[in-house]
Amino acid sequence: QVQLVESGGGLVQAGGSLRLSCAASSRYTMGWFRQAPGKEREFVAAIGWSYGSTYYADSVKGRFTISRDNAKNTVYLQMNSLKPEDTAVYYCAARAGGITASERYDYWGQGTQVTVSS
Repeated sequence: QVQLVESGGGLVQAGGSLRLSCAASSRYTMGWFRQAPGKEREFVAAIGWSYGSTYYADSVKGRFTISRDNAKNTVYLQMNSLKPEDTAVYYCAARAGGITASERYDYWGQGTQVTVSS
């Protein structure tokens, strides 16, 4: 059983930055998803565990960066140039397979709230 714990959420003004962290496992593909009020959960970014390959949703490409430190068993989501539409609960997820934007992840965290004010 893999337990995922997100941290780093909060309130920030539009144009600001936040960095989310997820205590994870070094041998899993890690993903970040988000769910805004009244909307379905959506893919944000993912990173492979061996070569660190990454994949992003078009809505965050160029603004968000996913990275991992396998020595610390931690994955990060650096979020820059935040917009009010980025407001959501952000979830960390882990899977044994390769990168995917689908929700076919084996383990999920409890989520951390990110609120971007205009």
